[in-house]
Amino acid sequence: MKPQLLVLIHLSEQSKATIGSAFEILYAPDKQTRDAAISGVAKDVKVVLTNGSTGLTAAEMDTLSQLELVCALGAGFENIDSAHAEKHGIKVATGAGTNDDCVADHAMGLVLAVMRNIPQLDIACRSGIWREALVLPPQLAGKRLGVVGLGTIGKKIARRAAAFDMEIGYFNRSRRDDVDYRYFESVPQLASWCDVVVMATPGGAATRHLIGARELQALGPKGFLVNISRGSVVDTAALAEALRKGELGGAGLDVYESEPNPPLELLEFKNVVLTPHMAGWSPEAITASVDKFLSNADAHFSKAG
Repeated sequence: MKPQLLVLIHLSEQSKATIGSAFEILYAPDKQTRDAAISGVAKDVKVVLTNGSTGLTAAEMDTLSQLELVCALGAGFENIDSAHAEKHGIKVATGAGTNDDCVADHAMGLVLAVMRNIPQLDIACRSGIWREALVLPPQLAGKRLGVVGLGTIGKKIARRAAAFDMEIGYFNRSRRDDVDYRYFESVPQLASWCDVVVMATPGGAATRHLIGARELQALGPKGFLVNISRGSVVDTAALAEALRKGELGGAGLDVYESEPNPPLELLEFKNVVLTPHMAGWSPEAITASVDKFLSNADAHFSKAG
């Protein structure tokens, strides 16, 4: 008999079929089915599959009294109460490394889209407006790109930006000795130096509103902000105010504080490019993430056995 697995996130039919070869799936991808499952049919499950945004609370872990393993489908785990899990002997595993390239690709896509104003140029072209009537967008070559959070994904973004002949700087919790990019000791210092800031830092309380009015003012009216990390790292109200006052050149966001609902404060701005938290999603990345989950689960139960 296959062990039960409680799934708290959306899965494609293909992913469900792949995971279903190893587990009996209890599928609860929304709040109503989640609450009902955790208080009822899922009470004996030993494994939960979630992600960093959806998470798993301490109270839910306590209700799932047989729980041994919580897996995140992706690198983030900020809303999984990992401290509570560790205290109660529950292991936490992630899909780190499975979608790094996809996220880095998307980040550069947003950099190009917002700096080169590609969505609005598409609209203009379809309306019969030719280039002489349009404001010229800046090129990437020769510009300065600042990465906030030079982890695995941040480094991949930096390498892609370097291929566009951009100069790279970064802010990190500490200076890295494996890169020769310029290091800055604070986000405002980095923002003052660069033309575009890309957020690639983890989410959570420690990075909440890392980008606010001060940092946006430092970036300035010719500067751009791109966020592919977590919506919580950018103060949406401060971003809307900076855009409204013309104090920022534009923003490209894959994540925002209101998700899955769109950030209503930003919809009026033509210099904002929005995507629906898709940076880490591709057929290749999803397949790798599912395979990593199955590998993590197999390793856990092999060791436990």
